[in-house]
Amino acid sequence: MHEDAARRVLMLQAFETAGSDSPLWTAEDRAWATRLARETGATTARPAQALDQRARHALERLAPRDAAVPKRLGLRMWHTAWVPFVLGLAFAAGIAVDAIGGTQRINLLAPPVWVVILWNLVVYLGLLVPRPAAPRGLRALLARRLAGGSGGSAPLRAYGTAWAQASLPLAAARAAVLLHVAAAALALGLVAGLYVRGLVLDYRAGWESTFLDPAAVRAALAGLLWPATTVTGLSVPDVAGIEALRLTPGTAATASAAEWIHLYAAMLALFVIAPRAVLALVASSRAAWRARHISLPLQDPYFQRLLRDLQDARAVVQVLPHGAAPSPQATLALREWLAAACGEGLQLRLAEPTPYGQEERATAAEPGTTLRVLLVDLGSTPEDDTQGRLLATLKAQPEAPGAALLVLADEAAFRRRFAQLPERLAERRAAWQAFAARHGAGYLGLDLEHPDIAQAEARLQAALQR
Repeated sequence: MHEDAARRVLMLQAFETAGSDSPLWTAEDRAWATRLARETGATTARPAQALDQRARHALERLAPRDAAVPKRLGLRMWHTAWVPFVLGLAFAAGIAVDAIGGTQRINLLAPPVWVVILWNLVVYLGLLVPRPAAPRGLRALLARRLAGGSGGSAPLRAYGTAWAQASLPLAAARAAVLLHVAAAALALGLVAGLYVRGLVLDYRAGWESTFLDPAAVRAALAGLLWPATTVTGLSVPDVAGIEALRLTPGTAATASAAEWIHLYAAMLALFVIAPRAVLALVASSRAAWRARHISLPLQDPYFQRLLRDLQDARAVVQVLPHGAAPSPQATLALREWLAAACGEGLQLRLAEPTPYGQEERATAAEPGTTLRVLLVDLGSTPEDDTQGRLLATLKAQPEAPGAALLVLADEAAFRRRFAQLPERLAERRAAWQAFAARHGAGYLGLDLEHPDIAQAEARLQAALQR
């Protein structure tokens, strides 16, 4: 969705998932926003449009209650005026920098222009290296700026974190635009500075070296400046001409530097100005596209429940016990907990238990299933060749490819057995959580004798996000 719509949706999500930390937005407010969105056409709208429509209605009521909400929504890190500002500043800096040196003599083997070219070549190579998953360097700085720091209420901090995660690709593309524009403008300023100084100063060229002879110098300059000589039609002097340019201690350079200035200017144009201009255009196009296509995790339980409510749909949850069937009391508790987590009208499908050793024969899900729950006992040991094989079987079944997958461990019996040893409970939870993460599933431990109904939705969302 568009970045403005994504901001609204994420801001509302932050308040609706804050629980007791947000008295500004109640369950009645939530129901009102959903009902109003449905009455104004959200039922038939696309998911992104339906969520934004509901968020617009909700913020009309929420914004007057918390002045920080509209202020935070209006906070922007990007302004289009920054592009011409950065361009002008970098161009002026390039003109101000003397790329040749204050002595009016160009050392053909060591002009500072090569430092600029080399740095840009390093940057180009860096663009080809895959980025690490975790933000680093400039991307980490952008993520912190997007999150807005640690100030504000809990919902505002949650919004900042969610917005930073969703908009980091867009912010990175916009930062790339500024960096490429700055690099191109700086090089353009260097070229302009070369010619401006050449109009009022008399630059001379020469070279000196302890180890290189004229033939080696001629070969090096011809190779390095080959792109410029090809484009401009100018040529590097022959060995005799290079020998005439050699400087000895106490002698001054006498050869005109005009042709060498043309060559170095051409090298800057070929290796800095033109590539950076193209990269800036590509980054600008990418940023414009990303601004219209912010991706939100619509597979999360929060969004799935909202979309079902807006589209008058119901959650279909399949529970697959492993080893043994849950008791009638545990089944009733699980149904109540899932209804609180997934919404009223829950359609629960309790499959037959999958015996040990028959994991490849797990019951398939019916089309339209939104969540598949592997129900295990916390007292059992997670093993790759049993429960792991069962999870692999569930993932391979084609009937419900979009369904979320959750490993739910019943902690009731284990809690009774080790009531005096809380460290055993923590160890077993950690083992099951690591197992679920290794197999690409969410994990949740739940005491089905005393399920926490009030926190059902928040706990389910947190488990699936992990």
